[in-house]
Order: sequence, then C-alpha cells, then structure tokens
Amino acid sequence: MMNVALKERNVYEEFDVESDVLYFKLGMQGLVSFHGRNYNRKKRITAEELKNLISKQNFLQISSSCYINTAKVTSVGSGTVYFGPEYSDAKQLPVNRRKQQEIQQLMSKRQ
Repeated sequence: MMNVALKERNVYEEFDVESDVLYFKLGMQGLVSFHGRNYNRKKRITAEELKNLISKQNFLQISSSCYINTAKVTSVGSGTVYFGPEYSDAKQLPVNRRKQQEIQQLMSKRQ
C-alpha cells in the first residue's frame, strides 16, 4: 500500500472565491475585503479582476459596496442574511426588505 501525503490548502492564503468566500466588500483603490467562515482578508485586485468577480453568477449585490455569495446563504429573515445557523456566532449581514425578498426567491429556486 502506498502512502500519499495530500497537500493541505491554506484557505487564508489560497482561497477560492466561489467556494470559500461568504461575502466581499469593496474598498478604496481596488482594495477588496473578503469574508469567509473563519477569516477576513483584504486584497488589492485590478479593475479587470473586480469586473470578473462581480459578474460571477453566485454573487448578488446587497448594498453599494457589498456582494454576497448566494450559494453560502443558509437563511434570510428579519432583515438579516445568515451564513450559518440563525442563533449562533455565524456571520450575518443586514439587508433591506427588497433584497431580502430577492434572496429568498433565489434560495427557493435552488431547492
């Protein structure tokens, strides 16, 4: 039998936007703050990278500078988007009523 060491991926340094990021916020001069389950990371990206990031299908703009990964949303209610169980320390974001309804529609299509 052969033992093979699998390369462990450091999610903080080598994260995949679609599978690891819960949401991201745009900052000044190309600085983007990525938020995952256990990390927050700021990274400077080019205008072209930002355009590609925003155009991804899973990301929905909920405010002028904040985009959520709809595939990572577990529930929506009372003006809040949850990325884990509602009554836990999971990450959550406030959302207006119109966006809340839009997210709920996307989630119902997903099921």
